[in-house]
Amino acid sequence: MAKTRIGASVFETEQEYALGTHFDEFFERDGVAREHYAGLVEALAEYPREEVLGRVQSINAALLQRGVTFTVYADASGIERVFPFDLIPRILRAEEWSRIERGIAQRVQALNAFLHDVYHDQRILREKRVPADLVYSCKHFCREMVGVDVPGGVYVHVSGIDLIRDERGEFLVLEDNCRTPSGISYVLENRDVLKRNFPDLFAGYAVRPVDDYPRRLLDVLRHAALQWRENPTVVVLTPGIHNSAYFEHAMLARRMGAELVEGRDLVVIDDVVYVKTTRGLQRVDVIYRRVDDDFLDPLYFIPESVLGVTGLLDAYRAGNVVLANAIGTGVADDKSVYRYVPEMIRFYLDEEPVLGVVPTFDCTDPAQRRHVVGHLADLVVKSTAASGGYGMLMGPHADAAEREEFARKIEANPREFIAQPVISLSSHPTLVDGVLAPRRVDLRPFALYGREVDVPPAALTRVALREGSLVVNSSQGGGSKDTWVLQG
Repeated sequence: MAKTRIGASVFETEQEYALGTHFDEFFERDGVAREHYAGLVEALAEYPREEVLGRVQSINAALLQRGVTFTVYADASGIERVFPFDLIPRILRAEEWSRIERGIAQRVQALNAFLHDVYHDQRILREKRVPADLVYSCKHFCREMVGVDVPGGVYVHVSGIDLIRDERGEFLVLEDNCRTPSGISYVLENRDVLKRNFPDLFAGYAVRPVDDYPRRLLDVLRHAALQWRENPTVVVLTPGIHNSAYFEHAMLARRMGAELVEGRDLVVIDDVVYVKTTRGLQRVDVIYRRVDDDFLDPLYFIPESVLGVTGLLDAYRAGNVVLANAIGTGVADDKSVYRYVPEMIRFYLDEEPVLGVVPTFDCTDPAQRRHVVGHLADLVVKSTAASGGYGMLMGPHADAAEREEFARKIEANPREFIAQPVISLSSHPTLVDGVLAPRRVDLRPFALYGREVDVPPAALTRVALREGSLVVNSSQGGGSKDTWVLQG
């Protein structure tokens, strides 16, 4: 394992930093900082160690006070914690971002076309390019949406596409998030606190701004309703303060100038949605909903739900309100469907995929299932309907009992699982207990679909804070970094 030295005076003494066989975002193989990080190294060297540690501590305390938190549901205490902020930003060159931008726009277009097709003509199923059984058995396939024409033909107004780098440094798509993707609030807050507390780090860098994301989101939401309303009213529908991403819901509503509402604040009359105000009922044209499908309308989904609005689906199917994202979009980010997205790109767009994907084993196929069960020690197994790092087996880090348990689960219900080879995520220097150490990272750019697909330079870098861990999810105790996209 190669080692390099970080000679920044911020750490008082030079420290060894281990370079593994995986791709390191910051360092070349010879241990020299990559060209676009050289200025950052010089800027960091100007900060005394104690000052850096003190400011980082103050930043995390301020984030906690602001409510920038995330619940780690796996913790029995169920308390909200700060999403740890790391000082060392991740830098993406303009040409790297250009490829990411093109690849994500292409992917989102194909996923949107797939959703329209699945709920209408089903050409891709009839031609057996995607197995029909896979779609119909998907937990998130919504039969109530069959034949429904959504406003503007857009199903996925907001998406978060998770990327990783492989050992060669190539970006691969790891996962699509087409329902209610979260994380943009951390992008906005990370940039704000870094600029306020370490402004000198930005000297010499032309970093593209992220603070216009709420405006771009609002433009997309309003555009979806312009066909029938000149000045559409937009609201943000939240499950409430106990939701782990409530801070984000509130922040986006505030920055867009939109009303933050809960289900009890809305009412449907004659298939039109209204918000209750002190001035009476006001019509709602667009709902940016952060409530899952199952809880949206007790008439059609979970009858006991108090998070949604009775009659909302009728108003939606009547074309009187926009839901962003559309109901039923989860069929596009089912982990079993993931392996077919390159085929969707060829089928709907007649193009080759710009971004690669991770090889994926389908456990419903007997031969592939036998391979998975026989090689659990070498694979990552994921639950097809879960998110946030839950329901996952990291084979190389699991013991025999855990692998045996997953083998039984896979055999009992193969549709609920897929498996992938372990990809060594790229690493990035991260401040851990006052020491710079390599920690694994991923990248979540966000795409907005209005007139066309817009991929703002506002991406979330998540970091696995535990040594050796490949799980970066905030719900599993990860942290985040500011992500700099450089001007071309």
